[in-house]
Amino acid sequence: MIRWIWAFIDRPLERFDQACAFWSTVTDSQLSTRRGSDLEFATLLPSSGDPAVKLQGVRGSGGAHLDLEVNDVSEAIDQAQGLGATVVAPHPDWAVMLSPGGQLFCLTPWQGAALRPPVVEHPGGTSSRLDQVCLDVASAGYEVERAFWAALTGWKLHAGARAEFDLLKAPKGLAIRILLQRLGNPADAGAHLDLACSDIEAARSWHQQCGASVVGRGPHWIVMTDPSGGTYCLTARDPLTGRLGDGARRQADPPVQPW
Repeated sequence: MIRWIWAFIDRPLERFDQACAFWSTVTDSQLSTRRGSDLEFATLLPSSGDPAVKLQGVRGSGGAHLDLEVNDVSEAIDQAQGLGATVVAPHPDWAVMLSPGGQLFCLTPWQGAALRPPVVEHPGGTSSRLDQVCLDVASAGYEVERAFWAALTGWKLHAGARAEFDLLKAPKGLAIRILLQRLGNPADAGAHLDLACSDIEAARSWHQQCGASVVGRGPHWIVMTDPSGGTYCLTARDPLTGRLGDGARRQADPPVQPW
């Protein structure tokens, strides 16, 4: 059973300072003391509730990954392997895993977190919440990957607003949910962060003021890059419920502009 879930923001070590400054600002969080031999780990500490987002400096371009906190790591590893995952790096009390579709994730012991962080209030009265990790999956392996994550989490699978999306909605109280996206072209496995925004254009403006850039648009999302070059999306979902608003849902049919 998954007791808590972390969204990891993986960014290049050489631009890690910019990533830490940007993400602590747009999530209205305090940056923890950095940890690791290269000071490559930091936690975003919300004003209240339990933290659910960490940053990691990596070799390469980065992206995002999930850490799943469980009651029994050994049991969770066995379950994941039985579903087709492999152990990439075993540790005494946790493990780095690889899903059948090539997504890296970690299984770690539950540390007692239970309270979802609050919605972030923006200048101008709008709000947002970093509440979703989107797993970007090549079409050829999508069905296997979707089945794997549904079985591993035990969460109910919901069809997304568009045919290429499936949502694994986290149980009430957990801070991060999982979206799967079927890519239209062959690609390596990847992942990115999604933020739910009460006003997507106001959020875009605020993020640009903080150093981000717009790189694409979809029917109800805006594709951004942060100052360290990492891709993420602002989505027209309610930050409190995560649901797509009726107005945005009516706009979900036009073709997506290329990233």
